[in-house]
Amino acid sequence: MAGTAGTPGTPRVLRAMNDRAALDLLLEHGPLTRTRIGKLTGLSKPTASQLLARLEAAGLVRVSGTSEGRPGPSAQLYAVDPGAAHAAGLDVSPDRIRAAVADITGRTVGEFELATPGRRPAQPVVQQVTTALDGAVKAAGLTRDDVHRLVIGTPGAFDPSTGRLRYASHLPGWHSPSLLDELAAALPMPVEYENDVNLAAVAEQRGGAARGHEDFVLLWNQEGLGAALVLGGRLHRGWTGGAGEVGFLPVPGTPLVRQVTRANSGGYQELAGSQAVPELARELGVTDIPSGPYAEVAAALVARAADHATGPHRLLLETYATRLATGLASLVSVLDPELVVLSGSCLTAGGEVLRGLVQAELAELAAARPRLVVGEVTGHPVLRGALESALATTRDEVFDTSR
Repeated sequence: MAGTAGTPGTPRVLRAMNDRAALDLLLEHGPLTRTRIGKLTGLSKPTASQLLARLEAAGLVRVSGTSEGRPGPSAQLYAVDPGAAHAAGLDVSPDRIRAAVADITGRTVGEFELATPGRRPAQPVVQQVTTALDGAVKAAGLTRDDVHRLVIGTPGAFDPSTGRLRYASHLPGWHSPSLLDELAAALPMPVEYENDVNLAAVAEQRGGAARGHEDFVLLWNQEGLGAALVLGGRLHRGWTGGAGEVGFLPVPGTPLVRQVTRANSGGYQELAGSQAVPELARELGVTDIPSGPYAEVAAALVARAADHATGPHRLLLETYATRLATGLASLVSVLDPELVVLSGSCLTAGGEVLRGLVQAELAELAAARPRLVVGEVTGHPVLRGALESALATTRDEVFDTSR
C-alpha cells in the first residue's frame, strides 16, 4: 500500500479528504459535537471518533467545552485549535504600513501601524516591513518564526517577468530591482505579493458583498482609483499584473492624459479620483470643505452629500455618480460581470444613496446591467484580504493530513 499512498481512492487520501472536510466545517460553524460532525460529513460514529482523535493528536483540533444546555446528554465540543498556525498580512501605502497577524481560525490576534511619511523614507523598505510585521507579531504575543506565511498588499503590481513594481510610482523605496530578494533574505516565512485592490476583492469574496459570486468587479476609490476583476472565481491579474489599473483609462470629460506612468494618473483618475472631489465641490458652490488628506476630505464630502436631498451637496453627489459611471461603463461593457462591488472610503461613504445614483447612470451608459452593491468589509479591507489570502494557503498546507 505504501507505493500507492498518494493516489486518489487510497485510505490515506480518503482520510485526508475527510479530515479537511471536518476542519472546514468547524471553521464555518464553530465548535461541534462528534455526532454533529458525523452527520454533516456523512461519516459513521466510529469513523468520526477516529477522525477527531487523529486531528487532536495532530494539534489541529481541541476539546472546547461541552454541549450543556442543549436537549439530551451533554457531549464534548470540538473546535479548530487557533494556535495550530498563524498567518500575517501587510497593507502598504505611501504614508503608512498596516500589519496584522491572524490565527488559523481567521481571528486577528495582533495589529500594528507604522507611519512612513515623506518622499524619502526614514528607513529602508526592508526595515519598514520587518518593523511593521514585528510590531503585529509582538502584539499577538508571538515571534516572527510563528508566522507560517505573509501576504503583502501594495498599490500597483510586481511584474512576474522582472520582479519590479509597476503602476505605482508614488510608492517611495519600493522600486529597487533587488527588493524582493532582500525581503526574502530578511523574512523566515514564504512571502507573497498582491495588488491592494485585488486583496479588497478577496476580502469581499470570502466574507462580504461578493460571497458566492464567481464573476464580479470591485471598483475601489480611496487614495487612488482602481478595480479588481474576478472571472470564473479567480482573480484576473493580466500579463504584467496591471489588469484593473483603471485610473489610467481614457474617458470623456477630461483632457487626454499622455505619459500616464510618468504622471501616475490618467483620465478616469482625473475625472473621478478622490483628489477630484474637493475641486468639484468648490466648483458647485459647496462651502463647508474640511481640511486634511484629500482621500479623507473626499470621503467626508461624499458622506455629507449623501445626507442632502437638494442643493450644492446633492449636485455634488449626482455629478460624482455620473463621473464614476462614465469609467464603469467601459469596464462592464468589456467584462459583463454579474456584480459590481463599490469599495474604498470615497465610495462606501456615499452608501446606498450613491450606489443608487451610480446604478441609474450606468443603466443609461452601458448595455450590460450588473447589480451594484456597496462593499461590506469594514475597517481595512486590503489588510483583511491579505490575511484571508495568507490563511487560505496556510490552511491548505497545515490541514493536509496526508503528508
